[in-house]
Amino acid sequence: MAARFHRALALLLASALPVAAMAADLTVSAAASLTNAFRELAPLFETANPGTRVQLNFGASGALLQQIAKGAPADVFASADQETMDQAQKQGLLQAAQRRDFVSNALAVIVPAAAAKVPRSVADLADPAYARIAIGLPASVPVGRYTKSVLEAANLWAAIEPKMIGANNVRQALDYVARAEVDAGFVYATDAALMPDKVRVALTVPTTRPILYPVAPLTAAPNAAMAQRFVEFLASPAAQAVLARYGFGRP
Repeated sequence: MAARFHRALALLLASALPVAAMAADLTVSAAASLTNAFRELAPLFETANPGTRVQLNFGASGALLQQIAKGAPADVFASADQETMDQAQKQGLLQAAQRRDFVSNALAVIVPAAAAKVPRSVADLADPAYARIAIGLPASVPVGRYTKSVLEAANLWAAIEPKMIGANNVRQALDYVARAEVDAGFVYATDAALMPDKVRVALTVPTTRPILYPVAPLTAAPNAAMAQRFVEFLASPAAQAVLARYGFGRP
């Protein structure tokens, strides 16, 4: 009887260990353009919060929202645009009072490093020399929405949309240009800076609205207290210094 009791107790404790470990995990779903900066920030946060392990999930903001809305476990959501965060808020996935803008970015047109021709304005992209242009899919990729808005304001969307090579996220657009599979592409300035040997920044494009990144803890966060702490951490001088090093501006 005693032996059976001890075996049962051992099994119970063993099964409880993974749950305890998971309780200390913090899952952060973040826009693809934040990949490099957040990979550096995660261990800093873990050091400041012993026992916490940060799990990072990157992708297009719209795709991440779909994952969260379908029940994918996440504690924090960092989007590359306000529209996606607004949608998350309308769906009750976060509280308006808890969201904050933590960095800004800029839109850039890039070309392959060895390109023979470089556009001097967005209007130049209507030229036949630019037959393939990488643009994030506007339906789900914030950089694509910013791009479409700029081109529509300049009455260029109709001319450039047929040349569009859709990218599932900003890093895919960057890769298309880096591999010279397209003649030009629209990315964030922070992404363009990652491959100075493979892409050239042709111009920085003023956007119709500022590119501000919001972040918020999720209402269904398994680790709600740590989620709020991570959001606060992003505004700290240490975190802002890392983000600035990757080219992000203050909100």
